[in-house]
Amino acid sequence: MKKLLLITFVVFLYQGIYAQQTVNIIPKPVSLKLTAGSFTLNPQTVISLNGKRKTLKPVATFLAAAIQQISGYNVSVKHKSTNVIELSLTNNQEIGEEGYKMQVSSNRIKIEANTPAGIIYGIQSLLQTLPQIRTNAVLKVPAMEIVDFPRFKWRGMHLDVSRHFFGPEVVKEYINLMATYKLNTFHWHLVDDQGWRIEIKKYPKLTEIGAWRVDETDKVWSSRPQAKPGEPATYGGFYTQEQIKEIIKYAAQRNITIVPEIEMPGHVASAIASYTYLSCTQKPQLPLTGGDYTGMSSNYCAGNDSVFTFLEDVLDEVTALFPSKYIHIGGDEVDKTSWKHCPKCQARIKHEGLKNENELQSYFITRIEKYLISKNKKMIGWDEILEGGLAPEATVMSWRGEGGGIQAAKMKHDVVMTPGNPVYFDHYQAGPEGEPLAIGGFNTLKRVYDYEPIPHELNAEEQKFVLGAQANLWTEYITTKENVEYMVLPRMLALAEVVWTPKENKDWLDFNQRLKYHFRGFEQKGYHYSPGNFTVHITPISKEGKLLISLSTEIVNGEIYYTLDGTDPDTQSTRYTEPILINSSAVLKAVTVINGKAMGTKPVEQTFVIHKAIGKNVNYTYPVSRYYQADGPNSLTDGVKGTYAVGKYWHGFSGKDLIATIDLDTQTAVSTISLGCLQNYSDWIFMPQWVKFEVSENGKDFTEVQLIKNPVSLSEKSKIYNFTAQFKAIQARFIRVSAKVLDALPKGHSGEGKPAWLFADEITVN
Repeated sequence: MKKLLLITFVVFLYQGIYAQQTVNIIPKPVSLKLTAGSFTLNPQTVISLNGKRKTLKPVATFLAAAIQQISGYNVSVKHKSTNVIELSLTNNQEIGEEGYKMQVSSNRIKIEANTPAGIIYGIQSLLQTLPQIRTNAVLKVPAMEIVDFPRFKWRGMHLDVSRHFFGPEVVKEYINLMATYKLNTFHWHLVDDQGWRIEIKKYPKLTEIGAWRVDETDKVWSSRPQAKPGEPATYGGFYTQEQIKEIIKYAAQRNITIVPEIEMPGHVASAIASYTYLSCTQKPQLPLTGGDYTGMSSNYCAGNDSVFTFLEDVLDEVTALFPSKYIHIGGDEVDKTSWKHCPKCQARIKHEGLKNENELQSYFITRIEKYLISKNKKMIGWDEILEGGLAPEATVMSWRGEGGGIQAAKMKHDVVMTPGNPVYFDHYQAGPEGEPLAIGGFNTLKRVYDYEPIPHELNAEEQKFVLGAQANLWTEYITTKENVEYMVLPRMLALAEVVWTPKENKDWLDFNQRLKYHFRGFEQKGYHYSPGNFTVHITPISKEGKLLISLSTEIVNGEIYYTLDGTDPDTQSTRYTEPILINSSAVLKAVTVINGKAMGTKPVEQTFVIHKAIGKNVNYTYPVSRYYQADGPNSLTDGVKGTYAVGKYWHGFSGKDLIATIDLDTQTAVSTISLGCLQNYSDWIFMPQWVKFEVSENGKDFTEVQLIKNPVSLSEKSKIYNFTAQFKAIQARFIRVSAKVLDALPKGHSGEGKPAWLFADEITVN
């Protein structure tokens, strides 16, 4: 009896210890089953190879180096039956080219895969069960069985080294972080207006001139003055071809393919500064210091055959250097104004039988694609390469939303999804108060985690053309290694789970629990990272003339406290439990509270205005830009007034007038109508030239009650202004508000002559 009780006690104790084991692997494996026991790494542990030794030796070396770093043990490769880590090549269709299986028992860890890539990913999972730095703790790996393989082929991260230069060691750290989380494609943005970063031996001026600029790093990107003749060009740098070869080798050891981006036909002011004959005007210019393009050429001349000779020479060296089957040629944001006024470009259009400058761009891209195909490479470009017709075998990288990717997939072209919302990692991830200055936007960790790369508009056959997804880190506002780390960590981990883990296996709460282990590792390694988005999210709900406010936080187990009188909330304020009825104008402030402590730099703040058009339907003559739709079609009547955060609450119109008609449902006494507008000079957002207010009883015949001209100076950098019409009360059912967009950006602006954006929010009616 005593023996039976003892056995029972031991079994319960064993099960209790087993139940406490946790595995924090990111991305989450397809299948993971914990079993009894653990494997202990010690000085006697060896690595055993089962398969072609020449093929497996590099991955064994990678594993041995990783173990040595966290333990000090010099693990050798030899045959042994116990205390062994076995790396085994197999033939298992279930796991594909990059998948692996791992079995951990008390005396053996076995990682098997069809390729060395799969072995590498098994090793990465193994390393995530161990301390992330050397602590001299006992190194125990929980006994378990894993079957794992990726959902998508293309699992990418992009790094812009043109706007700001980052040395080889920073690039390697970036690659190593990618490899840790099973990302396999490094998109290296080597060429742009502000810097040419790759050595081209046939054209040495590209790096002698194009890689260096006057140092204005202490100034905000959009406010940097252009260089003046005689000023020393001291900021910049480039990678020699030998350095690039070494980085390619480093990446390959971690199963990462490097796809170089050589921009064309736009974003090439750095090349033009080096060789003036490449532009339409052929006028000398100095390398750009930032975002001021006034008087600068940034397009290759599409009518000049010397340009294509130059590009073919450049691509000869690039294709010889990079083993990747893809070469990225950019193709984005081409301002075709210079082509319209260029005799050579117009002659090319006529000679080739092209209709316009869009087709000239297509001609340019198709010609380059043919050359890349002759070098056994595939071309990939941003979604603007669709303009004027898509090159026959091109792969499209969809960044302006998913529309370009959907269009390309329906045309049976391969697609990589990388929409600005939510996978532009240069956008704010929290705050923005208290955060490093960013270009704008608001892509939080949860928004990244919730991203689904397969659009619902694609049928099963079309979905096969979606290769995967990628996040981009543009660096106009990112100048240091520390800032690079902060902007990608931990969002890179969320992306990794999006592109690797089966959709049905994803779990936000579980991801947050696993994330704690990785946060500890970031701290131990000295990485800079964002602890989370503590900003409370405010969602207005306008219905039947009532305004309700829903509050939410991304922080797991976070509570929300708020006030409605404009004072800062704390734990003594009202705790949020259900949507808040707003029955009078109010200033709401809210904070996320964790363990009794208010988080974040300052509370989120939002002004609400109660008026007669709350919740009423709005019809637009011209559609709202798909990039700035706020909370939907009726954001102008939701009671929420826009703030200085460009990406929230505002409806945006690019080069189009705002003409909005509101149906109040019944005849209503009206004496005041107001429209709020935003001006943000650096973002090309300007006040309308005028705002006209009209009323109607039947929705057809409108009477103008007032036209208000814009009183705000075009030089004003940032301002919110309410255009308000006050008049003797009249009966009306319909209200029409028209705002005339600024037709051309003012002289001296970086976009001089181009149409402005018009941003509007909240039409109030009283």
